[in-house]
Amino acid sequence: MKMPDPDADVIARREEITAALRTIIPGEGVIADATGMAVYESDGLTAYRQLPLIVVLPETVAQVSAVMRYCNENSVKIVPRGAGTSLSGGALPAADAVTLGLGKFNRVLEVDYENRCARVQPGVTNLGITQAVEADGFYYAPDPSSQIACTIGGNVAENSGGVHSLKYGLTTNNILGIEMVLPDGEIMRLGGKHMDSEGYDLLGLMTGSEGLLGVITEVTVRILPKPTTARALMIGFESSEAGGQCVADIIGAGIIPGGMEMMDRPAIKAAEAFVQVGYPLDVEALLLVELDGPPVEVDFLIERVREIAEALGVVSIRISESEEERLQFWAGRKAAFPAIGRLSPDYYCMDGTIPRHKLPEVLARMSKLSDKYELGVANVFHAGDGNLHPLIMYDANKPGELERAEDFGSDILRLCVEVGGVLTGEHGVGVEKRDLMEEVFTEDDLKQQQRLKCAFDPNQLLNPGKVFPTLHRCAELGRMHIQRGKMPFPDIPRF
Repeated sequence: MKMPDPDADVIARREEITAALRTIIPGEGVIADATGMAVYESDGLTAYRQLPLIVVLPETVAQVSAVMRYCNENSVKIVPRGAGTSLSGGALPAADAVTLGLGKFNRVLEVDYENRCARVQPGVTNLGITQAVEADGFYYAPDPSSQIACTIGGNVAENSGGVHSLKYGLTTNNILGIEMVLPDGEIMRLGGKHMDSEGYDLLGLMTGSEGLLGVITEVTVRILPKPTTARALMIGFESSEAGGQCVADIIGAGIIPGGMEMMDRPAIKAAEAFVQVGYPLDVEALLLVELDGPPVEVDFLIERVREIAEALGVVSIRISESEEERLQFWAGRKAAFPAIGRLSPDYYCMDGTIPRHKLPEVLARMSKLSDKYELGVANVFHAGDGNLHPLIMYDANKPGELERAEDFGSDILRLCVEVGGVLTGEHGVGVEKRDLMEEVFTEDDLKQQQRLKCAFDPNQLLNPGKVFPTLHRCAELGRMHIQRGKMPFPDIPRF
């Protein structure tokens, strides 16, 4: 008796799913060939790559709903994807999952200046929101370094921050409402143009949920009037300890800068070589402090920050005297990540958060880890809120270096937790930090989080393999789930 060919069954299943999705999204909206799907095989965490099962590119909310409904009814997994700038593998495809790309949802739907908000589709870039309203003197406050490319839908999924998050908050502090599609295809709205909603804070729950609970199809964001004045100080220190103490003293004095960023010597040298904005090269740490508001307030606070810095023995201080100069100060910081690419063939961008006063200790111990793993590291971080972004430099073409970089990164994150911090500040858990979740949460904690996922996604089809180190069936976790559904079909081999 001839045994069935498992590969033939897999291919037939894939062709069946492709045909069904093409009835929902006609034309070029379904990509099933390996060449076409290759551009989706990775997100910003490029060390990991995997071709999707199929890629679908819907253009309407009705199409998203129909795709979600079909996949739910037929036990097909789905990976939502925005611009693919995630640095934690949050949009990494799965071989047995449809990648749902939202790049065609790229319109600003409404700008409402009276209520100081805008309704936008999830594929609008972070910077695109500001560009849509800046002519009228407004802007969108959160500004990740990837703001020219990252999309607002992805920002909501990861609760992204940025240079100006110290004063103006993360994504969660700057959105008012969303439209989302649940795994069964139901379309739901949370929040709106008003400041707060009745009942449970489901909007807060969705912000930072990493694509595990639903697919966002519209976002209502808060827009702010541009500050009357904004000026920046560029302060060089002979040690990271002095720079860290300056951060603590500024906050301790009751001053909340619009932004406060710090870079160590390797990052300073790389950024200056890349953008040439006049960063001092004879310092161990560079602190950028931006103050905004009425001119008289900004002038007063600049002098206060200068006094605080000089009391710590600064090497150099420059104060921006024009808007062009202020933007130059920030240009190097914004370009720090690509600048490291000039120093190393590959780098691994980490993301952890620590208490501010632990910064000198963490930097010193990170230096020892660098010696241990024989890999360089450059540090760029949101100094005001303790969000670190160590950039581990390695060469993937050298056997064992990627593995050493991963181990180095894991030890950095364990160090963050040890000193009272957390695994992530804004990049999310994804696959990068998934197996470190038990460093922070007990098994009961993780099960409780999964019960919440089961309430939204009882068949556990959305963004499989992310966040949770061990996945429990909804039936095993109690009665919090909405209904029991079929479990996903076994993993499909890579095509």
